[in-house]
Amino acid sequence: MRGPAVAAAALAGALLLAGCGSEDSGPDAGADLSVGSAYMPQPVSDSMAAGFLTVTNDGDAEDELTSVTSDAGQVSMHETADGTMKETDSLPVPAHGRLVLESGGNHLMFEKLKHRPKQGETVSVELHFAHSDPVTVEIPVKAATYRPTAEHSGH
Repeated sequence: MRGPAVAAAALAGALLLAGCGSEDSGPDAGADLSVGSAYMPQPVSDSMAAGFLTVTNDGDAEDELTSVTSDAGQVSMHETADGTMKETDSLPVPAHGRLVLESGGNHLMFEKLKHRPKQGETVSVELHFAHSDPVTVEIPVKAATYRPTAEHSGH
């Protein structure tokens, strides 16, 4: 199918730009961010959806995901602890580690969607960090029942 190939190419382009920019001096002193395993299950609601992805930091400094914006609607970050979901202002991206946004865990919530995304489409988001430049990601919309395999989930 052509759609996934286009989405993969867009994601690859975003990944190339992801490591750009840090306020720290020296090429190895800051965070080195890349984004993968992005997907959105096709929403069952007209106004709400969830988004999942993994931010990998190969750099020597931690960073924080501080906000997410999208033309698709309002986006908030949620953390899940002890089975309870709550909105949060930031999520840590550890040095030499990953921030995993996944079903049943930390995730993105899209609210007040301007239209309900359909399987095969993509939703563009911009990830904003405390220290690194913003990263634009094209999130592919998958079937409502889609669950990534270990190979695709970043685990």
